[in-house]
Formats: sequence, structure tokens, C-alpha cells
Amino acid sequence: MATIEITGQNFQETVQKDGIVLLDFWAEWCGPCKRFGPIFEQVSDENPEHTFGKVDTEENQDLAAALQIQSIPTLMMFRDGILLARESGLLPAQALNDLIKQASELDMDEVRKQVEAQVAEEQGKQPSEES
Repeated sequence: MATIEITGQNFQETVQKDGIVLLDFWAEWCGPCKRFGPIFEQVSDENPEHTFGKVDTEENQDLAAALQIQSIPTLMMFRDGILLARESGLLPAQALNDLIKQASELDMDEVRKQVEAQVAEEQGKQPSEES
């Protein structure tokens, strides 16, 4: 599967998909982004079972701001709607493939339990912080 263009309109729908979704936040003027682009495309071609998307931060400034993208390239990896990794900087193909392998091997039921526990803990702390 080739990479798809991600915008504010299709971001939520894309990251909520089942399976692994990798997003490359980039800009035309960014040298490291231009070097990472072919690596991202190569890994996309090698892993057609996963979703690969590119977010042009110049054309999608609101989305980049909402996600607090402060340096590019930035890679975000989701699985089953859960953000698993966020890496800034140029990654070599092997590192990208290693991230995908690690995400594939995760027990997502366990990850969901951890996320729920973290959310519950954060909600439990909020009232005591206000008092």
C-alpha cells in the first residue's frame, strides 16, 4: 500500500483504524524530511499490511499545532487507535522496521489496560490538585 495524504479531515479516521498506522510529519523545505521520505516509502512498500500516511505540516498547520509537532520529521505510530511511539528526526529503515516489529508483537489487551489505568490515575489526581 502506498502512503496516503493525511489532513485534519481524515486524521482521526485514519489513526482509529485497526492495525498499525505510521504517520510522517514533514515539510517541503525540510532537508532531513527529504532524506527520510524515500526511507518511509521503502518501508511502506515492504509492509503493505499497515497504513502509512504523510502529513504536510505547512498545509496542515492546525493539525501539527494540535499534536504539538515542534520538529520535523516526526514519526507517530498508532496501533488500534492508541499512540505507541513518537520519534523526531530521521530514522534509518532498520529502526523503522524494528518499531513496526515491536508494535506488532504487543499484547494490545494489556496496552489498553495500562492506558485505562493511567487515565484513571490522572483523573483521580485532578481533584486533589485543585484543593
